[in-house]
Amino acid sequence: MSETGRRLTTAAFFDLDHTVLNESSSALWARYLHRQGRLGRRGLARLAWWTLQYRLAIIDMNAVVHRLVADMRGQSEPEMIEECDRWCEEMVVPHIAPLARARIDEHLAKGHLVALLTASTIYAGRPIARYLGLGDNAICTRLEVKDGVFTGRCVEPVCYGEGKLYWARLFAEEHGIDLASSYFYSDSYTDLAMLEAVGHPVAVNPDPRLRRHARRRGWPIERFY
Repeated sequence: MSETGRRLTTAAFFDLDHTVLNESSSALWARYLHRQGRLGRRGLARLAWWTLQYRLAIIDMNAVVHRLVADMRGQSEPEMIEECDRWCEEMVVPHIAPLARARIDEHLAKGHLVALLTASTIYAGRPIARYLGLGDNAICTRLEVKDGVFTGRCVEPVCYGEGKLYWARLFAEEHGIDLASSYFYSDSYTDLAMLEAVGHPVAVNPDPRLRRHARRRGWPIERFY
């Protein structure tokens, strides 16, 4: 119970890339653009390098996100929403790990509030959350929009590392969630702040640094794919 006597809710937060998905959402987006002739080999190689850095937990994600978002300046938000919905159906759904889907359904059946928690933007996170039956429960990097057009700036902080914990805490306050009784599933050592903040951290297909840390702490280690 909280100080006011209100019963708090248990939540289950799921990272997206290499946790719910058996692939990187940014890589899937790059392939989508490449198929349409809108991204060349150099762009694909750059994203592949960033993906490798992410798996090794050495990426400067804030710099990468700000660079990508700056390139979106002047683009239409409604058009991005429509395109991301198509992308999700065509490219992302086949990469949802069945065991991740089963674990999400288990938490829903227990009455837990389930949400995606990802560094991806809301334009990637929301359609995936809706497909999984989570409504709009996608805690993501937010982009600044004015008059329906992207300004090329993020709403700070980026939902990554300590920023992921920042947005998760806001979500918890808004929905009456008790983080001490909640779960977080992630593959990445970069999510350590959020993993440490919940009562039930779970390492899923973990990168080497997270695997070592999880073993030292006695955290569950699972494979979704």
